[in-house]
Amino acid sequence: MSQPIKITSRIRLRDLDPNHCGGLDKDETREKTRKLCERIGELQHLLYANASHAVIILLQGMDGSGKDSTGARVLEFVTPAGVQSANFKAPSSEELAHDFLWRIHKAVPRYGCIGLFNRSHYEDVLIVRVLKLQPEKIWRARFEQINAFEKLLADNRVVLLKFFLHISKEEQAERLRERLENPTKHWKFSVADLKMRERWGDFQKAYEDAINRCSSKHAPWHVVPANRKWFRDYVVARTIVERLEQLKLKWPKAKEDLRGITIK
Repeated sequence: MSQPIKITSRIRLRDLDPNHCGGLDKDETREKTRKLCERIGELQHLLYANASHAVIILLQGMDGSGKDSTGARVLEFVTPAGVQSANFKAPSSEELAHDFLWRIHKAVPRYGCIGLFNRSHYEDVLIVRVLKLQPEKIWRARFEQINAFEKLLADNRVVLLKFFLHISKEEQAERLRERLENPTKHWKFSVADLKMRERWGDFQKAYEDAINRCSSKHAPWHVVPANRKWFRDYVVARTIVERLEQLKLKWPKAKEDLRGITIK
């Protein structure tokens, strides 16, 4: 049984299986993912050479969903000079002195580059909502503000690829236990993660509303089943390749006449 990845109509997260893998074989899919990641590297060279578009890979998900590892995997073959990464944690005092989109717009990559967003402006309708950091009338108005912002990006040739890495509560528990039991992963463990875990249902509702309210034609959400890491990486890599190829970029011509030039 298939289930939607690209969201084009209203969804309920509880209807989407985090274990879904489309019946694919793990080893074969991993090989396909490697080839897709190599292709991303090739397409990034085209993107950089043309400098006519920018791309944002936006990763959201509960703690332990694999935002860091997904970004590292899909950009494995990309030239570092062509990547601008941003990790949106709790806003600083300077950021709080501006509108909530100020720090996001500053991080939008320049033309020719890929931007990797670990969390994003959606935190302002997710954790802000769940922890009641702002009144409802404030965070609820942000849905339309986000839609307007993303339309502005699209109109200015910024391709926004939004991925929600969908894991189950049971899988999150397993990954948090692994961090606790493995000394090399202790640095990734935070007691605060357990506090957020207690609000699992509230976060699922907040994510569901954000996906339904802000999945547009120019910036659709992709809900990626993320319990199986190999399938998660395949879906994200495949989506990036498909979208970059849709740009139909060609190698730009030389700025000067190269005929007759010899290298001695």
